Amino acid sequence: MLEDVAAGARRAGAQVALAAPAELVLSLRADALRRAVTNLVDNARRHARHVAVAASRLGERFVLVTVDDDGPGIPAERREDAFRPFESESAGGTGLGLSIARDIVRAHGGDIVLEDSPLGGLRARIQLPV
Repeated sequence: MLEDVAAGARRAGAQVALAAPAELVLSLRADALRRAVTNLVDNARRHARHVAVAASRLGERFVLVTVDDDGPGIPAERREDAFRPFESESAGGTGLGLSIARDIVRAHGGDIVLEDSPLGGLRARIQLPV
């Protein structure tokens, strides 16, 4: 699923790196989670030149998915507000992508937060139960 999302972003002109073990499989609503990750990758590619998607085990009970970019980011004090519907930093954005992504991730028993990225921009960190 993550390879499909990364490939779609590449077709749209983004430079996307993907690091995820092939054996990492979760029982979830694949279409819903695909939409959540696609929303995050689309946001990243609109604001950055480079995007990196990674997935890994986080202990025995969780999986960690990160979407990093080298864009301008969102100031720390505005990150929680970015999840509110219709909040958008972009003139062409609807302000629904992050809100929808968080709703989907939480419906799967996980959570999503925004942080500083090691690439210099924004990191969206998703934690999902196994």
